[in-house]
Amino acid sequence: MDSRYYPGVEADVSRLVAELRSIFDQDYEVQTMHVSSTTVVQARKSSTLRDLTGLSAALTIKVTPEVSGTRVEIGMQKWFDKAAVAAVALLLSAGLLMALPALGAYWQYKLTEDAWKIIEDHIARQAGGYVPPLPGRCGTCGAANIAGSDFCSSCGANLNISSCPSCGAAQKEPSARFCNRCGKPLTS
Repeated sequence: MDSRYYPGVEADVSRLVAELRSIFDQDYEVQTMHVSSTTVVQARKSSTLRDLTGLSAALTIKVTPEVSGTRVEIGMQKWFDKAAVAAVALLLSAGLLMALPALGAYWQYKLTEDAWKIIEDHIARQAGGYVPPLPGRCGTCGAANIAGSDFCSSCGANLNISSCPSCGAAQKEPSARFCNRCGKPLTS
């Protein structure tokens, strides 16, 4: 499960959940539940045919308001099942059905990236702009780290500031997935 911690920002959880539900089309089964202070959104698109071809998709999003900020976690269906389906498809069809699990994996990845974009846009609106990590704390999980550490001792996130491969801008947040200047993905 991918986890991000947004220090000093109180998310409007009901509004965020409504925004997140907008990325799921009518083919998804979506449910929202509250467990203690955490709001959980679960969505899945599944059928027997989708399961057999590796095109099923599932996502769990947890939003937890904390005293010092908001924690968001996203977990997706393990890609291992898509790899297993691909192996069976390769054996049965000499590669013709190989593209279906790859397409399913891409859809799963895209759905997760779309969810993070909605979450990060919501957090930025709530905070009135960019949300830097707390000094001495990991921008991903919020754990305290020793000054000069390259990686978080709690979650392993990279604590070094990088530059955008597209425009060369220095990034303000080590755990950012998109450039803070041009908006392009930081990884290829």
